[in-house]
Amino acid sequence: MALGALCLEAQSHYVFFNRERERIAETSFLEARGVAGAQVKYTWRELEPRRDEYDFSAVRKDVEFLTARGKRLFVQLQDSSFDDRIVNVPEYLRSSGAVRQYLERDGKRAPDGWVARRWDAAVRERFHKLLFALGREFDGRIEGINLAETSIGVSRADAADFEPGRYRDAVLDNLRALKKAFPKSVAMQYANFMPGEWLPWEDKGYLRSVYEEAVKTGAGVGGPDLLPKRKGQLAHAYPLLKKVAGKVRTGIAVQEGNYSEGSSVEELLRFARETLRVDYVFWGAEAPYYERDVLPLLARQAGK
Repeated sequence: MALGALCLEAQSHYVFFNRERERIAETSFLEARGVAGAQVKYTWRELEPRRDEYDFSAVRKDVEFLTARGKRLFVQLQDSSFDDRIVNVPEYLRSSGAVRQYLERDGKRAPDGWVARRWDAAVRERFHKLLFALGREFDGRIEGINLAETSIGVSRADAADFEPGRYRDAVLDNLRALKKAFPKSVAMQYANFMPGEWLPWEDKGYLRSVYEEAVKTGAGVGGPDLLPKRKGQLAHAYPLLKKVAGKVRTGIAVQEGNYSEGSSVEELLRFARETLRVDYVFWGAEAPYYERDVLPLLARQAGK
C-alpha cells in the first residue's frame, strides 16, 4: 500500500491544550474515542531555566501520565510568543537572544510578542543543545515534537543583522538538527509563512525550500491554522502540504479562532483529510467547540 493511502486511513487526532497541561487529566479527554493523545506547549525558557541546566520534569510527568492511560504526547517547543509581555527564551539569552515582533496592519506597526533570534548562529547553537538533550531522553517515548511556526514579524528595522535568506537558512538548519535529535519520534517543523515573500506574487522559494528539505531529510512539516477559506493559507502552506503528503509526516493545527471562521468542524475534518491529506490534526480545546463538536465527531469517526 502506498504511504499516502496509509496516512489517509490512519490519520491521528490530538487535542492541543496549549500551556494548560493540567487539562490532560480531564475525563472527557482521557475517555474520548478517536483521540490519540495530547499536544502540549513547553517553552525554551522553562526547559532551560539556567544555561546548560535543563528541567524536563513537566514533559517527563506528562509522558508518564499519558502513557499509563493509553495516550501519546506530542510536544510543541516554543521559542516565540504573540504577547508582548511574554519572552520564551531563557533568561540568560534575554538581552542577546530575543527580538520583539511587530504586527503590521493598516500601515501601522504594533508590538506582537517576542521571538528567538533564530538566524543568529550563537543562539541557534544553544537551541540545538536543547534539542539533543530532549532527544536523548524522549526520542521514541513521545509521538512527536514540533517547532513553532516559521512566520515571524521581524525586519531589518528590528534587527540590523536580519535578512530573509539568512533566516531561511536558519530554519533549515533547525529542521535538520531536530530530525537528528529525534530519529524515532516525528520531528516536525511548523512552516506557514516566511518573511521576505508573499505567495503567489512574490515567490523567493523560502517557504518551498522548507518543505523540500523535509522531504530530503525525512522530517515532518505542518503548521497552524486550519482555515480553508483564507486566501493567505490557500496560497502558502496548503499547496505545499498537499504536495508532500504521503512522502513525509504532515500535520495541521486547529487553533484558537479557527472554529469561528465560517467552517463547521465536519468541514474542517473533511478539508484536512481529503484536501490536505495530513497525518495529524491537532484540535484546539477552545470552548464550546471542543467538547460540543470535536469530541463527538471524532468518536463517531472512530466508530465507523
